[in-house]
Amino acid sequence: MTRSATLIFNPVAGQGDPEQDLRTIWKLLEPDITLDIQLTSEEVDANELAKEAIERGTDMLIASGGDGTISSAAEAAIGTGIPFAVIPRGTANAFAGALGLPNTIQAACETILGGETRVVDAATCNGKPMVLLAGIGLEAEAVERADRESKNWLGRLAYVIAGLEKLGEIETFETEIEIDNLVSNVQAIAVTIANAAPPTSVLAQGSAGVIADDGLLDVTIVTSVTQLEAINAMTNLLGTALLGTAAEREDIIYLRTKRIKVTTEPAQKVVLDGELIGTTPIEIECIPGGLTIVVPSTAEEPIRAFG
Repeated sequence: MTRSATLIFNPVAGQGDPEQDLRTIWKLLEPDITLDIQLTSEEVDANELAKEAIERGTDMLIASGGDGTISSAAEAAIGTGIPFAVIPRGTANAFAGALGLPNTIQAACETILGGETRVVDAATCNGKPMVLLAGIGLEAEAVERADRESKNWLGRLAYVIAGLEKLGEIETFETEIEIDNLVSNVQAIAVTIANAAPPTSVLAQGSAGVIADDGLLDVTIVTSVTQLEAINAMTNLLGTALLGTAAEREDIIYLRTKRIKVTTEPAQKVVLDGELIGTTPIEIECIPGGLTIVVPSTAEEPIRAFG
């Protein structure tokens, strides 16, 4: 029986030819899946298109674009149990990297055709759905500095360069962390709260591996004072991501919790799933098992995700 799915496609994402990308996706999937293709625009975003597809009773959501498009579409799927699949075409493709999903059109389509489903956590940040992470301080500054032109030319490296530039202007801020009615105060340059994060999201790596399905948020706080300390801390966090060993520096604090409130003085910019959303304070709470995603099959024979 032919299956059906809604494809939410961002025509301005990535560095390739969007028309060719769409033709390739259609050619790979259409023999087995009837696609309802919906294009994002300045007037209609991925979240709205996904909600409308769910209301129509779609069997599956497929999002194709950068992390902003994918996270926006995923927000609508939280709590629905509807399988959510990804065809990454962005600069960082952090969503795919965080959850071990293919990052090419060919491999992503093969996963959609023969993959299985995995239930992972989601979260809310100030009432907004969160599937990846929220960053305060250095993370938000790096995202703001990495403009479209630099991302088109440099890809993920644009964020790294922007972050290094910001280290030259390092300023700490007073941070109040509230967990289970217990309050702690530190001076920080970066606070990152992750539901899921790829190794390339260096500032989320204090615990050496963000766990996407444990019902908890992974919190990393960098309290470096000088530029040299900050560079050394970043290097250490990169090592935790590559080697799988937790950070061992006094200026890196990490913990896991189901909910957290962060207040800063002065107010700091906040980036949520790759998009700037305003300033602190923020309150984040994990939604255990909130999202059902399509992943490569671990079985010898392909497992159909739906239909």
